[in-house]
Amino acid sequence: MTIEHHKVVSIHYKVVDAASGETIDSSEGAEPLTYLHGAQNIIPGLEKALEGKQVGDEFEVTVEAADAYGEYEEDRVQKVPREAFTGVDEIEPGMAFTAQTEQGPVNLVVVEVEETTVTVDANHVLAGKALKFSVKVETIRDASEEELEHNHAHGPGGHQH
Repeated sequence: MTIEHHKVVSIHYKVVDAASGETIDSSEGAEPLTYLHGAQNIIPGLEKALEGKQVGDEFEVTVEAADAYGEYEEDRVQKVPREAFTGVDEIEPGMAFTAQTEQGPVNLVVVEVEETTVTVDANHVLAGKALKFSVKVETIRDASEEELEHNHAHGPGGHQH
């Protein structure tokens, strides 16, 4: 069986920052990552690299920023009034918040705190970074009707309902 749309796939992986070599995440010592292929459950560049692979395949791939978490966009960094953080006594750089916008929830990280304003960054923490993956395909199976309906894998390693 090969990886294609509507297959539930389990992989072990390690991902590093392609520029620095710093490890970002790994499934080592844990359950493999299980996802529904073709449902945009993982970054596009990795999903494309997995297409056509089989159980037991091991490979490395570098995924450029555009096919990972996107390019870093300066216009996603902005100053907001400190009053926007009503109910938060201490605001410090590195703190993460979710803001409710007209387009839905947006994750923000505090970059700088001044007397009347707070600079926040809505870019994903990995935006602008090329990522190098080491991957081993563990299992492949057909997705159930319920998984296809819900657009994600269920059961061990997948989503629990």
